Amino acid sequence: MLWAFPPEHLKRNDPMNALTLRGRLLKFGLALAALTTSLACEAKESRPAPKAAPAPAAAPAPAMEEENADEIKIGHYASLTGSEATFGVSTDNGIKLAVAERNAAGGVKGKKIKLITYDNQGKPQESVVAVTRLIDQDKVVAVLGEVASSRSLAGAPVCQRKGVPMVTPSSTNPDVTSVGNMISRVCFIDPFQGYVGAKFARENLNLSKGATLYNRAQAYSSGLSNNFVESFKKLGGTVVSEQAYSDGDNDFSAQLTAIRAKGAEFIYIPGYYTEVVNIAKQARRLGMNVPLIGGDGWDSEELRNAGDTLNGCYFSNHYSHEDTRPEVVEFIAKYQKEYGKVPDGLAALGYDAARLLFDAMDRADSLSGKDLAAAIAATKNFPGVTGTISMDSKRNATKDAVMLEVVNGVPKYKATIKPE
Repeated sequence: MLWAFPPEHLKRNDPMNALTLRGRLLKFGLALAALTTSLACEAKESRPAPKAAPAPAAAPAPAMEEENADEIKIGHYASLTGSEATFGVSTDNGIKLAVAERNAAGGVKGKKIKLITYDNQGKPQESVVAVTRLIDQDKVVAVLGEVASSRSLAGAPVCQRKGVPMVTPSSTNPDVTSVGNMISRVCFIDPFQGYVGAKFARENLNLSKGATLYNRAQAYSSGLSNNFVESFKKLGGTVVSEQAYSDGDNDFSAQLTAIRAKGAEFIYIPGYYTEVVNIAKQARRLGMNVPLIGGDGWDSEELRNAGDTLNGCYFSNHYSHEDTRPEVVEFIAKYQKEYGKVPDGLAALGYDAARLLFDAMDRADSLSGKDLAAAIAATKNFPGVTGTISMDSKRNATKDAVMLEVVNGVPKYKATIKPE
């Protein structure tokens, strides 16, 4: 330690003693500084080193498609996963079957077709990402998709802005093709589908008092509900209750109870199969044995999950597997051989969309966006599995619709409804 006062033999007035004192103090200070530094280093080494923050994961680099002058690329975006995955899988299967057939026959303009499909997970924003990637990175000449109108309304503006034709197999909301001249479809639209359901209820089932239960968050569901109500009233029917739900809802008892109180003879449910199964079960538990009627969003093998609760219920669709036209019989045989099951309407529409696109490629002056879109829009009397397809002035397909009856989860042909 340092002394507070110098000892008696080190007097301030003694020059030699003072010099000696300063020297000793300097040496002591240097030694103390060295000791302090050493202790600090030891303390630092004895503490565990702080863990370095993990480096952010690098986004996977998108796979770059190699250019091949002997192939023509087309894209497809679909819900291969998510709540409506059966829609996307069936459609993709139909498209793949059409591509394989066309390639076996020599392709288009002497080149093979290469199909690139991306999963949008059933989300509109992922649809934007998928379509952008198909056009900007993969350099496709045309896009097929989507099934759901909300997702087509997300992807269509990208195609329109970038000048790449898009053909939707089954988006029935009228606004889809209103996006612009690059957008077409091979399915009928909801004003006609709403009329089909209303006409069947009034004239085939002789019902006059109906109710609706629709998804307010879906462009498809809310739009089709409005179309049905308008048509049913024109045909002399009365809509006694209009009830709504939102995405993710599982309990429909309040809406069903309200409908029951109004004495509806049937319920029009323009939703997807995932919702219809739950609604049917809950309606029967509430003692409601009235028919349920819906649109093409019901079309899925998952209807079997409803057991017998959907027996005596009906939905409009684009084709029936019981149709005996050669186009239908041949398609079903090929599809069953490839996938081991009877194709639903979504598979048939995917197949028709791809084949109609190839037909337009054959007729187009070139595969530029403008020329190809014009050839698609000029399609007349194309012999599709889902009917004879002719494009109207808004690039919508004009054709018949069928009504199917659900029997233990299996759709059976009931009637054909023609455009007015």
